[in-house]
Amino acid sequence: MERLVVVAVVVAAAAALALLVERRRPDPPTQGTWPVPRQLDRADFHRADAPWLVAVFSSANCDSCATVLQKSAVLASADVVVQDVEVGAHGDLHERYGIEAVPTIVVADAEGVVRASFVGPPSATDLWAAVAEVREPGSSPEPGLGQPEGARSGETAP
Repeated sequence: MERLVVVAVVVAAAAALALLVERRRPDPPTQGTWPVPRQLDRADFHRADAPWLVAVFSSANCDSCATVLQKSAVLASADVVVQDVEVGAHGDLHERYGIEAVPTIVVADAEGVVRASFVGPPSATDLWAAVAEVREPGSSPEPGLGQPEGARSGETAP
C-alpha cells in the first residue's frame, strides 16, 4: 500500500511539474505578413491604357508561380492585361514595389490603385472571383476575396 501512495505522489508531482513547465513556455513567434503594394505606376507594366492589370510577381525557381500564371492567363482580355513580373527579368519592379514573396498577385485599376491581391497561390476560383468583384462589385458570392482582413469585415480598404 505504501508503494502505491509513493507512486501516486511521484505521478502527481510529475504532472504538476509538466503543467508548470508548459505554462512557462513562451508563446510561439508571431507570423509576419508579406507586404503588398497599394499603388502601382501603370507605366511600369504592359498596356498601361487597359482598365485592369493583373500583375503576377513570380520567380523562375518557383513551382507554384507557373500554376498561378496559368490560372491568371485566362483572365486576359481587351480590358484586362495579365503580366508575368518574373524577378530575373524584372527585379527592379520587385524591388520598387517591395515584393518579398512569390507568387504575389496584384489586381490594379486604370489609375494603378491595387483593388485586390494574393500572396501565395490562390485557387483559380478565388482569383477569378476577386477579379470579377473588383471589375463589377456585387458579382461575386464572396466579395472579400483578395481584400485586406479589415475590408472583408465591411471596412474600407486603405
